[in-house]
Amino acid sequence: MNSGKYVFAQLLHFIDRYEFEKCVSKYNGDFRTREFNCWNHFIQLFFGQLTSRNSLRDICTCLKAHKNKLYHLGIRSHVNQSTLSRANESRDWRIYADFGQYLIDLVRPLYATNPVPNVNVRNEVFALDSTTISLSLKLFTWAPGKYSRGAIKIHTLLDLRGNIPSFILVTDGKYHDSNILDELLVSSGAIYIMDKAYIDFAALYNMNESGAFFISRAKSTMDYTVVESNFNIDPKSGLRSDKTIILNGYKSSKLYPEPLRLVEYYDEEKDILLSFLSNNDMLSALEIAILYQKRWQIEVFFKWVKQNLTIKTLWGHSKNAVNIHVWVAISTYLIVAYLKHTLKSNLSIYEIMQILGISAFDKTPLKQLLTDCQINQNVNEQWDLFDQ
Repeated sequence: MNSGKYVFAQLLHFIDRYEFEKCVSKYNGDFRTREFNCWNHFIQLFFGQLTSRNSLRDICTCLKAHKNKLYHLGIRSHVNQSTLSRANESRDWRIYADFGQYLIDLVRPLYATNPVPNVNVRNEVFALDSTTISLSLKLFTWAPGKYSRGAIKIHTLLDLRGNIPSFILVTDGKYHDSNILDELLVSSGAIYIMDKAYIDFAALYNMNESGAFFISRAKSTMDYTVVESNFNIDPKSGLRSDKTIILNGYKSSKLYPEPLRLVEYYDEEKDILLSFLSNNDMLSALEIAILYQKRWQIEVFFKWVKQNLTIKTLWGHSKNAVNIHVWVAISTYLIVAYLKHTLKSNLSIYEIMQILGISAFDKTPLKQLLTDCQINQNVNEQWDLFDQ
């Protein structure tokens, strides 16, 4: 069926244009446009992400060099850099955010049965964190960061079953991480894993009242009283204590009036005592410690995104352009994850990205390209996260 079709054109068949056009219509994105509509804008930026182009100029130069192939690639026509830049500045970023959210809702259920390694839990398990991209404050005046520099934060809630982002928010560098808890729509019964930057007792209590669970690092300055201790722990496992506590501080005790669980675990490798705060009394103390260890997967996700998608070099300076850029990058990741599941490929997302990046102008059928090829499985351990 795909005989003679370019790989990039085959890939576009996995993107539901009808759903994309629904997002365009919602924000009237194609008002007063002619040939270069939102769909063509999206697929040219998607091409740039897939082939790791460093700038809008690179995208335009590559497409112009292959102008005789553009129709067969699924691209209506090439445009110059200024046209692409103006589209990034003027097209409503919410079009691309809504389409990205559609892809999240499409892809997450496909990986919902993936296990969380070494932990036998049926709950949804999420890791919450942010990554910072340093910028020039002269060019990105809307994005102040620390120390008189510019920066943006990409706040991400990562579903650890499949490592699929379920929530993305782009803010300036001074936006405090804990504020993101007010933006989340928490799911009852889900487990949210986060570091101590997210200690906001009012937000955590709201999470508790919603029926969700959290696991976080405890601050060393936390004032509390131990009301119960569990001595049935194995010190050989690294556990040092499992306590039920109540907060003592006047403000914190008002914000979180319920008992909390405090688990202490000694990391022999790093020679450090870690304290975990949670509202979950059904998991064992060791399971809480192991689950927090899984938070590292979001750090690997950020590292993967920065190394394999064009995200550290932004294709525009305005807030609108940056949001479009980030959401197209995330959409690229999600499309590749959807492709992997649909074709039942044993290759990792990292390997698929590498293959697609150099094969966009090839005419090999995608199924043959991604399921029949034999790749050395001794890949770097940092990509093991994406082998599911």
